[in-house]
Amino acid sequence: MAKRFDNKVVWITGGGSGIGRALALAFADEGAAVAVSGRREDRLQEVVQELEARGVKALGVRCDVTDEASVAEAVRKVVRTFGGLDVAVANAGFSVAGRIEKLSAADWRRQLDVNVIGTAMTARYAIPHLRERKGRLALVGSVASMMSTPGVGAYSASKYAVRAIGQALAVELHGSGVTCTTIHPGYIESEIAQVDNQGRYDAARKDRRPKNLMWPADRAARVMVDAIAKRKREHTFTGHGKVGAFAGRHMPGVIHFGLTRRKK
Repeated sequence: MAKRFDNKVVWITGGGSGIGRALALAFADEGAAVAVSGRREDRLQEVVQELEARGVKALGVRCDVTDEASVAEAVRKVVRTFGGLDVAVANAGFSVAGRIEKLSAADWRRQLDVNVIGTAMTARYAIPHLRERKGRLALVGSVASMMSTPGVGAYSASKYAVRAIGQALAVELHGSGVTCTTIHPGYIESEIAQVDNQGRYDAARKDRRPKNLMWPADRAARVMVDAIAKRKREHTFTGHGKVGAFAGRHMPGVIHFGLTRRKK
């Protein structure tokens, strides 16, 4: 049986852990050759080894999405290695935590540099190669792009921006053969809570997100790959994520009421 991404080349930013790693494995199961990029080379090589153990062609490329030249070079390496690019997933991201009155300009710049500018540069340098093969671009947004909550206002702002970028790209790319899918997950198992406001990973940091609402990364990755395969314009999941996104778009007053009356 043919797989949906047989003989396709997939590049995933933030591919060394969490959702990025799970996406790499899910695309591999669909027949793709997979390149993963990120800042931690040891993590990238672990993913590459997992992929190669499955008989998949794989590549790890160090890339800092806040550095435009680094993004451009990462794309060049992927294309040189595999001969082209069919799918690019802008997954790299992190969350700056804290109430807005407490965040510095430096905090804001780090948040927007990674989640917004990094996403835009990933798209910019991938699109010319995707055009050659009528490929797929995917942006990893969040349910936070449709409802903002206290303590993560900077993160929500960055994901609102990612959603806007995705909507613009879906129009700009129309008719080119390239599609843009913006994906908005709810709570997914990842290391996002173990990364501090300076972007440093610390395994000892506690993940305070509700465990009863958390999806495992491999389950989430399968849903995301399916949305990308079907070239959906936007896709929101999980169940609680869909409820939150709907309420954020259509019942903002209800969200405000609930948030202002919960215990601080």
